[in-house]
Amino acid sequence: MGYTDPTFNRDLLGNRSLLFIFICAFAVVTLLQQILYGRNYLKRARQTELFERWKNLQICKWELNITEANFFNTFGINVCNFSQNWSHFSASALLQEMPYSRSQFKKCAVVGNGGILKNSGCGQEIDGADFVLRCNLPPISRKYVADVGVKTNVVTVNPSIIMERFQRLEKWRRPFYQVLKAYENASVLLPAFYNTHNTDVSLRVRYVLDDFQSRKAVYFFHPKYLTNVSRYWLTQGVRAKRITTGLILVTAALELCEEVHLFGFWGFPMNPSGIFITHHYYDNVKPRPGFHAMPSEMFNFLRLHSRGVLRVHTEACSYS
Repeated sequence: MGYTDPTFNRDLLGNRSLLFIFICAFAVVTLLQQILYGRNYLKRARQTELFERWKNLQICKWELNITEANFFNTFGINVCNFSQNWSHFSASALLQEMPYSRSQFKKCAVVGNGGILKNSGCGQEIDGADFVLRCNLPPISRKYVADVGVKTNVVTVNPSIIMERFQRLEKWRRPFYQVLKAYENASVLLPAFYNTHNTDVSLRVRYVLDDFQSRKAVYFFHPKYLTNVSRYWLTQGVRAKRITTGLILVTAALELCEEVHLFGFWGFPMNPSGIFITHHYYDNVKPRPGFHAMPSEMFNFLRLHSRGVLRVHTEACSYS
């Protein structure tokens, strides 16, 4: 009687087992590739759809639809109530209401920082608005004035900018003050109460300006307002970890202004004509992946443009 190997047919990590593992791994990788390709395909299809829709919209001359704008404005008042949810900080009185009210301004320009502004020649049109809001301390030097203008009534400052560019204002106080000086009499707006980290650095902005005897006003978003705005845009399909500062300012402008114009809002690597552009008009630094939902925000802006609620500018500006 012959001897029988007890491990026969077990193939412990033998050729057949390794082959099975390889096939499984290949199947998983292929599946992941198909999922990613599918997502990218949907993303490209959605972007193509947006571009085509935008080209069709540009054929017609834009006109303000007062009925639609008033409807959105009233809804914004009920849901977000921006004009009553800004707070002013000063040494003498801790909190004061900001001196702005509903529909106070005729024509407003909300200026984003998109590369779509480069070589646009829109500076004169932006400066011609009654009220100008800008996002996150963008450069408005002589180098960019023809495209972005200089007039600024409100400029936002994200606390992340203070932490990353100015070392939490623990040392780089004067450079920060010099940057703010370029905005002359503009008010500074910060999300101070979004979380405890924001509160600390936001309060330092006021202290720095006091130390340099600046009379520049510093205002804080009410946390209730930020929550309400995020919830509203979530109902409109903007699903993101955090909505952009630009979207918050656009929402506010729709309450404060009769006619709202958007410049520099185009979160895509190419313009509507298919020409590649930088992410910002002053650099090509990309945002943190997965943090914002810029395409969804852009779809909403174009939807409001088509209804005559606001106007999105992506073309070069011209004057007669």
